[in-house]
Amino acid sequence: MAMFDIIRNALLAGYGVQEKVREFVDELVKKGELSESQGAKLVKDWAEKAEKNTEDVSNSINDLLKKALDRMKFPSKDDIDSLNEKVNALSARLKKLEGENEEGR
Repeated sequence: MAMFDIIRNALLAGYGVQEKVREFVDELVKKGELSESQGAKLVKDWAEKAEKNTEDVSNSINDLLKKALDRMKFPSKDDIDSLNEKVNALSARLKKLEGENEEGR
């Protein structure tokens, strides 16, 4: 299973859990075990914690991927851009030299 699929499934599971929490809190409110304001606060608090946990997981995954890519010595976008600039500059110099050679013949 690809990393993207794992992340996607984890996020979808998180959304399912969020819906179950809301249903559970709604049931408690209907039974009179919680007031509506208590239920709303509970759902809000849970959603904030879940969002922070999601951010933490996302940051951890990003860090792991960055470390793995660094160990594999994959070039960064900046590395590739720099190489492209050098290749373009060398190509321009080569064309200029070829043009000077043809004029000199």
